[in-house]
Amino acid sequence: MTQTLNSLGFAKPEADTRVVVAMSGGVDSSVVAAQLAEEGYDVVGVTLQLYDHGAALAKKGACCAGRDIHDARRVAEEMGFPHYVLDYENIFQEAVIDEFADAYLGGATPVPCIRCNERVKFKDLLETAKDLDADCMATGHYIQRKVGPHGPELHAAVDASRDQSYFLFSTTPDQLSYLRFPLGHLPTKDATRALAAKYGLAVADKPDSQDICFVPDGNYASVIEKLRPGAADPGDIVDMNGNVLAQHRGVIHYTIGQRRGLGIGGLSEPLYVVRLDPDNRRVVVGPKEALSTRIVPVREINWLGDAPFTSQAEWHVSTKIRSTRPPREAILRPTGHTTAEVELLTPEEGVSPGQACVFYDSGSSRVLGGGWIWRGD
Repeated sequence: MTQTLNSLGFAKPEADTRVVVAMSGGVDSSVVAAQLAEEGYDVVGVTLQLYDHGAALAKKGACCAGRDIHDARRVAEEMGFPHYVLDYENIFQEAVIDEFADAYLGGATPVPCIRCNERVKFKDLLETAKDLDADCMATGHYIQRKVGPHGPELHAAVDASRDQSYFLFSTTPDQLSYLRFPLGHLPTKDATRALAAKYGLAVADKPDSQDICFVPDGNYASVIEKLRPGAADPGDIVDMNGNVLAQHRGVIHYTIGQRRGLGIGGLSEPLYVVRLDPDNRRVVVGPKEALSTRIVPVREINWLGDAPFTSQAEWHVSTKIRSTRPPREAILRPTGHTTAEVELLTPEEGVSPGQACVFYDSGSSRVLGGGWIWRGD
């Protein structure tokens, strides 16, 4: 007689299936851990301490601060499974924070949450889960893992407003085979909070974290100035012909597409930041139409399609170049095994180096992969 699969896809009883749950202390991962524990799985909760615990205690809205570690531990105690806190400060500093600062200094607009998933949570933490003899690792991300004819596939969450596929495009096929995302099928965030209330979790009404965990007040520039003294050196704001229009207080204070706060008045038309030139400490401004981009170079591509990436001259896909924008139709043309040119069928404004470009199957919710935008011109 064939053993039926449990809810995590294993042909054995829940009690014999060990699952490490990455617990941030928030509602989502707490619900995942509680639900799996109630279903009878051998749950082990793990929370990462990503930066100084003492300093973090006073910060609100950060995902791995001291309060969050306490909340995760409390959920584990309530549901009766072991919980560990791992010190990943050095790894996080090198793999995420330092690159974040250097990317900004280089005129890019980085997305550190993607690098954290790629280099910390789904790399080092995943290996730790394997060291603990876990069958799989579960997280509270809003994304779906489905098993297709060629193996596990990554799909956007059912609730488009909560979908986190943009931040998880770099998940590799090997990682995907080991990961589980129990919340991706839920219709709304309210459904998650209802589950938290059902399990009697103290975090049921805890607010969602909005900011990057190590920038809890949203002030990127102040963090970068502390990490890289001298980063806020002043320079010129110039038009597209190089004419000096004003002075700025540091390239790190500006992003592509920015209109407000430029300190340029008395002009007949509004001007926008169209390019950052950190080497010459210049902020280049121009009219809105100068922001329009049709061709986007992408590198470090992680491909999740069934056929090899370079097996076709072009792929017709939907793409996202910002997490908050809906997917747009595009043509993806490989220029190497991990590089490509993306032609946006409808030009986008504010395309910036350092952001992710994520590919979706135009006819479904499937994520085909993505890469990093590396040049804005």
